[in-house]
Amino acid sequence: MTYALQAPIVAVTVYPGQARITRTGRITVAPGRERVVLGGLPLGLRADSVRVSGRGAATVLGVDVVADRHPSSPEPVIRELEERQRALQARLDELVDADSVQSTRAELLNRLAHRSGAAFARALAVGTADPSRVTTVGVAVGDQLTAVLAQRRALAEQRRVVQEEHDEVTRALYSRVEQQAPDRTAIAAELQVTGDSDPEVELDVSYVVDNARWASRYDVRLIDDRLMLTWFGLVTQSTGEDWPECDLRLSTARQAGAVTVPELEPWFLDIRRPQPVVPQYDAAQPGGPIRHRPAPMAAAALPMENAVASVEHGVAAATYRPGQAVAVPSDGTAHRTTLTVVELPARLDHVAVPVRGPEVYLRATVTNTSEHALRPGPAAIFHGNQFAGTTMLDPWAPGEEVVLALGIDDRVRVERELVRRSAGKAVIGGTRRQEAEYTIEVANFAAAVVRLTVIDQLPVSRNEAIVVRDVRLNPQPAEVSDLGEVTWRLELAPAAKASITMGFRVDIGKGADVAGWRE
Repeated sequence: MTYALQAPIVAVTVYPGQARITRTGRITVAPGRERVVLGGLPLGLRADSVRVSGRGAATVLGVDVVADRHPSSPEPVIRELEERQRALQARLDELVDADSVQSTRAELLNRLAHRSGAAFARALAVGTADPSRVTTVGVAVGDQLTAVLAQRRALAEQRRVVQEEHDEVTRALYSRVEQQAPDRTAIAAELQVTGDSDPEVELDVSYVVDNARWASRYDVRLIDDRLMLTWFGLVTQSTGEDWPECDLRLSTARQAGAVTVPELEPWFLDIRRPQPVVPQYDAAQPGGPIRHRPAPMAAAALPMENAVASVEHGVAAATYRPGQAVAVPSDGTAHRTTLTVVELPARLDHVAVPVRGPEVYLRATVTNTSEHALRPGPAAIFHGNQFAGTTMLDPWAPGEEVVLALGIDDRVRVERELVRRSAGKAVIGGTRRQEAEYTIEVANFAAAVVRLTVIDQLPVSRNEAIVVRDVRLNPQPAEVSDLGEVTWRLELAPAAKASITMGFRVDIGKGADVAGWRE
């Protein structure tokens, strides 16, 4: 005998690229070996991932995954839309029929009025008709025709409303069908179950589906010298089955198609052979950074608490269980849930690269003191309650220190100016000289002490005919790299200003043509 198992979705574990679905149902089977079928499973499930477990005085002998054909769509949402479309079409047909009846009545009344009008006119002409009788008949026919026309207008309005609803359902149906398989085939799991008596058993059927994922999003809020980091999980799926409010979990485990340890290939060195030159085109650069003048930091009121997820840490991954139930329909839209909120101490400073632009960036050096291994994802930056821009968080392990850019701080100003440039020729050997001197003016208009890192560049020669000499740096920088990068670290009190001077001379050999010189 074959038993149909009704097993709704009771648990979903979502991974970064797929999901494991668990359905649970109860059934009573007769003694002996019986066949139990769970139908209506999504086409995209991985057949080798289907697993069955249960509770009760029975034994599961095996499970097969087979095609499950239906006269109608196996997807519940599509079936519901099709039923609504049919019901609305039937209602439209009824309204069309009702309008046809009223149209026939109007035509009949018009003919009656025309014929009776001609007859009454002849009778009145010869004096055989009572004028009051003519008036009574005319009023009666006119009232009935008025009622019929009013009814037709009401029917036309009803048809308009039903037609709009029908069109909306049709669009939703077509959109859904485009996402799902167009045929009437689903997947069924056939279970072979055996028992000694008439046991009632509870069966758990789980399987893995693709087209499901979750991604990280963050809010990073700077409050004084602390970062309040809120981690959100955005769940999307288009698996063909809607997930109800159930035991939803988000796992950081990355599933692999084939889990193997990579093996090294030989590392060969060879003579470089010229390759054909292919023109390269740069992609359009995105717009500049968002400018924002942060408001002075004030003591924040107690924030409203967020319902965060509970977490279970495994050997190589963590699983988060949201604090509130989340239903996720199979429509590809994102559904957000809060995973955790952590407070992290931050060391704030500013950095400027005036050779590239006058912007001064606020940044924070932060250590992940939480237990969470944060996944990569975009983050919205806030200074208190003011939006300051966006950034991208890389994978961030517990105990790891990172530097986060927190937007532009217009309260700190930097200006770079070329104050001297000269070119001349040496007396001996025909060597040419070029000299340049720059000043960098910095000012702190903030209400607090600012630690500012200023980064600039000295030219670096790549040819012996070009020599950089007589470098003058005031004040002395904290670092000068082999590639000419110069770093000053300044501490500016409120309303304080400072000046940096950078100068150098370049000796150019006779006949050499310098490339790369800039103001």
